[in-house]
Parts: sequence; C-alpha cells; structure tokens
Amino acid sequence: MSEKKIATTAVRAGINSDQHHGAVVPALHLSSTYALKGFNDKRQFDYSRTGNPTRATFAQAITDLEQGAVGIVTNTGMSAVHLICQLLDTQDTVVIPHDCYGGSFRLFTHLAKRGQFTLVVVDQNDQQALAQALATKPKLVLVESPSNPLLRLVDIAAITKQAHQVGALVAVDNTFMSPVLQQPLLLGADIVFHSTTKYINGHSDVVGGVLVTKEQALGEKLAWWANCIGITGSAFDSFLALRGLKTLPIRMKQHQINANAVAKFLQQHSAIQQVYFPGLASHPQHELAKKQQYDFGAMMSFELKGGVEAVKILFDKLELFTLAQSLGGVESLICHPSTMTHAGMEIEAQLTAGITQSLVRLSVGIEDIDDILADLSQALDASQA
Repeated sequence: MSEKKIATTAVRAGINSDQHHGAVVPALHLSSTYALKGFNDKRQFDYSRTGNPTRATFAQAITDLEQGAVGIVTNTGMSAVHLICQLLDTQDTVVIPHDCYGGSFRLFTHLAKRGQFTLVVVDQNDQQALAQALATKPKLVLVESPSNPLLRLVDIAAITKQAHQVGALVAVDNTFMSPVLQQPLLLGADIVFHSTTKYINGHSDVVGGVLVTKEQALGEKLAWWANCIGITGSAFDSFLALRGLKTLPIRMKQHQINANAVAKFLQQHSAIQQVYFPGLASHPQHELAKKQQYDFGAMMSFELKGGVEAVKILFDKLELFTLAQSLGGVESLICHPSTMTHAGMEIEAQLTAGITQSLVRLSVGIEDIDDILADLSQALDASQA
C-alpha cells in the first residue's frame, strides 16, 4: 500500500498485533514488572516505568500521526512540558510566548525564579521583540499556535527557521489542533507535544500527555529523562487514550462543523464584543491558519459586552454547556480563563496577554448543532437583559 491516510493510521494503531491469542484490538498490560529470560538477559520490557507494551503502542500511534521519530507518553500534559525542561542547564535561555497556556507560563516562570535557566517572555508576532529574544541565543523556543485562550497564531515554519539559525530547539504545543489538523514537525519543529487529556483522548476521562521528537537521538535522550524522573504514563490511561484516538479524525470533523456554525452565530449576536476564531475571515491570521493548519479546530473565545457581571449571568443560564476546566471532549465546555485555566498567571501578565475579565472560552462539542445554538442564544440573551 502507499502511505496511509491519517484516519487509517489512527484507526489501525495496534490492530491485529497480538502474537499470542490473535486479539484484534491491542491488549491492556497492567503488569508492573516483567520476567528476564535469564541472568542479565532482559526482554523488550523489564519494568513498567521504563517501558510498557500498551504505552508503547499508544506512543507509536502518536509518533506515526505526527510523522516523528520517537514518542514518549507522560502522565499529564504538564509532565510533557516539564520533560522538555530536562534539556536545559542553568546557563541556558528559554523563549516562551507571552500568551501561552497558564500552566506552562507558571512552570517556566517559577523554574526561572529558582535559577534553572534564564527566561525571556515575548510576543512572538512582534518581529523586533522576537529578533531581540533570539539574539540571546536561547537553547529552547516554546511555541503555542493557536494560543490558549485567544487563538492567536504564529508562523511556525518562520519561527523555527529563525530559531535554528541561532542553534535553538523548537517545541510546539499542538494540543488545540491535534495531529489531524496540524503537524509541526513537518513545519520544521524539533518537538511537538500534547495534553492527551484533550482531543486525542476526547472523552474527558483520562489525564495524560505525549511528546514526539523529529530526531531519534533527541527522543532517546528525553526517554531516558522520562524514566529517570518517573513521569511516564500508566498502562490503563494509555489504553483509554489509544481507544479515544481511533475516533479522533471523525470527531474532529464534527467538532469543526459545529464550531464554524457557533463562530458565525456569535459574530452576529448583539451581546458579543469580539470573537476569536481563526476560521472566521475577519480573524487577522485567517490566511496563516489556512497555510499551516489543515482546518481551524473547535476552540474559540469571545469578549462579552457586559463585563464580568454578564459573564456570571451567561454561566448561570447555560444548560447544555458545562462550566469546567479542560477542553477537547465530545461534550461542550465553557470557561472563564482569568479565574480558571490562567489563574496561575498574575493579573498583570494576564492583561499583557490580552486576557480580560469579560473573556470567555468555548470548547465546542459534537452535540446536535441546533441544541448548541439554542442554548447559547437563550443564555446570551439573558446576559444582556
């Protein structure tokens, strides 16, 4: 066969690989330890923190989808970010975006305060500021595109080229897009990582992470550190995430159909000040999204005209949307970034990133679109009454 399409790769991951009983689906291996063949004669797996058959199958599936060399499954998305930090020494500099996910911002700023590296926080769309940051010759450049929660994009290929010119590694958070909608390694990045809690698992019942490297040697180095500091994912979580992965392409299709309809609805509603969604032609980076993404995803945010009091009414009146952390599940979720996902950032840093008290983020699910729009309509109407 010619190279398989992404939906086929997702569905077929681990299928018909059981050599013992002919099980069609990959098995769940819960054993913590594995017998050696004899003295100093290890099998492929010897201890589950180091390697587990179920986790290895899931890691290979994501590696194939991202078209990388080595995949490492971690116990949370933030563990994947922390794993990347093991590449850094005290004399190294790291460049992160000013509007990245609050958990990533908190981790990097607090590790920098402890002297583990020097941190530069910059608007990566400000070419002069980015050039000044890269002039420090950083070891690592972190990229998040689209950003959480304002859906800003950066040109991944362009930043990667500039970063490589000064010897920096580039790691891209691809959680909002998943490998179905964006493949940063093909755009030049060295590392791509995900919170598998989100779209990859897709059912809000697993917490996990994964990173994939473009090069074998870098992947082996990070795999050594993952085992060393003990952040590898569990077999059961890997089993569930692999099961969720198989429907990722088809789920993303419905997520996007619904998200496009929601964005157009919000854009026309009188209670809304502004909608942030790259799929809208009015989004300032709509063309860039079309260039480096395969589609626009299902995350969006908006500013409510009535401020935080209108936000409170909106949350109170919604019946279908659930007010909760996280994103990427089949169910529709809504959140207030300032007090939820980005609460780890100081208010000054939030405002610098553009996160206001009237900002609301949506993770559009795959429910019937008529029900989604009806719920938003009645709640938005109430918020401006």
